[in-house]
Amino acid sequence: MLEDKNPQRTTLENLGEFGLIKHLTQNFKLNHDSSVLGIGDDAAVLDFKGKKTIITTDMLVEGIHFDLSYMPLKHLGYKSVIVNLSDIYAMNANATQITVSIAVSNRFPLEALEEFYEGVAMACKMYNVDLVGGDTTSSTTGMLISITAIGIAEENEIVPRSGSKPNDLLVVSGDLGGAYLGLQVLEREKEVFKVNPNNQPDLEPYSYIVERQLKPEARKDIVALLQKLDVKPTAMIDISDGLSSEILHLCEQSSTGCNLFEDKIPLDPTVMSTSEEFKMDVTTIALSGGEDYELLFTIDQSDFPKIKGNPNLTVIGHITDKGEGAHLITRGDTKIPVSAQGWNSFNP
Repeated sequence: MLEDKNPQRTTLENLGEFGLIKHLTQNFKLNHDSSVLGIGDDAAVLDFKGKKTIITTDMLVEGIHFDLSYMPLKHLGYKSVIVNLSDIYAMNANATQITVSIAVSNRFPLEALEEFYEGVAMACKMYNVDLVGGDTTSSTTGMLISITAIGIAEENEIVPRSGSKPNDLLVVSGDLGGAYLGLQVLEREKEVFKVNPNNQPDLEPYSYIVERQLKPEARKDIVALLQKLDVKPTAMIDISDGLSSEILHLCEQSSTGCNLFEDKIPLDPTVMSTSEEFKMDVTTIALSGGEDYELLFTIDQSDFPKIKGNPNLTVIGHITDKGEGAHLITRGDTKIPVSAQGWNSFNP
């Protein structure tokens, strides 16, 4: 795939590690006052002047988290940053810096890494974060990516997973299930391509869900919206592994239960039509699909009038006492225990 897309190939050994880092990061500038010293020294120097620092790290492995047969490297660079920034926003914090470390095999020329870093640069620009460090090394198993995101917040602004209480409302941003179905479409077209390499897939009907998979967005806008509405969540988490898994994480950390209402789960029309096409249950997809990177949070009931009718937010349930457990209330008014069936990278 790399040869077809980019006939020019500059081997990495000609540059060496430090030359490669210098080449790939030469156009990254520091924009935050807190970024005192960035790439080019032994370590970055950051100064947050008394604010609390939030740090998160994610690793992405070729063949486990992404497939380069349909994932463009520019999109991969962008998505790799986004999945980390989402964790910062899930703490109700502002992302400010990232570090990017990659390991690649010798099948990747310099031009491929330039494409990857174009995506990283686009994410940095869109979300106003500074690239301040990282590492490069060789790999015998394809491509590995590790990104650390750093953010800041005042102590009283930070929202952990552990603050929800009985009668709080369970709220989600955006809609769910699109990323998983986008992956199913891409996997199907990959199999078709194997049989007939001349076949050109028509992805236009699936553009929304394919973009949800290949180029997701972190919900920085929701953090800003809640501040504007004067609503501070009592607990919050991002939806990376599926709604059911995240609800159970939130309930476990808060020592609560919850009632989630099936008919309240927000679904895009493309998600509904594509789930029918694949003969999949749309609720199962929304609960277990993952990679939507929406925000799931709880609010005090007194804040409901502030978010009521907002098109970006949907109340999907409420928090209960721990003894009641976590349940899905179906459209037929049946109560079913919520089980964690989302993404698990250790499943074979």
